[in-house]
Amino acid sequence: MPLSLAAKRKHLHQRRYDFQGFEREDNLWDIEGRITDVKSYPFDNQFRGTIEAGEALHDMWIRLTVDINFIVQDIEASIDDSPYAICPSITPNFKKIIGLKVGPGWRAAIRRAVGGTEGCTHLVEMLGAMATVTFQTLYPAMIKHQAKLKEKTMDEGQPKKRPGIIDTCHAYSADGEIVRHEWPDFYTGTS
Repeated sequence: MPLSLAAKRKHLHQRRYDFQGFEREDNLWDIEGRITDVKSYPFDNQFRGTIEAGEALHDMWIRLTVDINFIVQDIEASIDDSPYAICPSITPNFKKIIGLKVGPGWRAAIRRAVGGTEGCTHLVEMLGAMATVTFQTLYPAMIKHQAKLKEKTMDEGQPKKRPGIIDTCHAYSADGEIVRHEWPDFYTGTS
């Protein structure tokens, strides 16, 4: 259902995110993100001169390459448009993300690695949002991988491992119906 009818207003700014996930032939996955910011009016910029209505103030890209364990194997950042000439010079710093794990603590780890003057606010923000895209992209492969691990665990008589997705949102609450149905060994509800 769309939002309710808005008050009379004037459009000033548009930010767009575009995220895509790809399975590679080398058993890795690429998660690509792009952010664009445009204004509905022209304005002056000291570095670029006049930025026309509809022209990108920000146009930035990230390609994050991860393995089945959500460990970052590579990253590429690019800045096509920015308000300052110096902005694109920070993109090599994002290689500091290599080796981090996309999962709990991801946003804090990004801020430690490339936050503040070590990075770009917009690229850092986009990287944070890429975590759920990464999960959505790898989900089918992750289920297969977990099934193989489960078989191995059962063969070796080891205790089952609690799925990391439990308690990550309302739908996956440990005491909820989805966990009761999908992972009954880890269900904490009363029914």
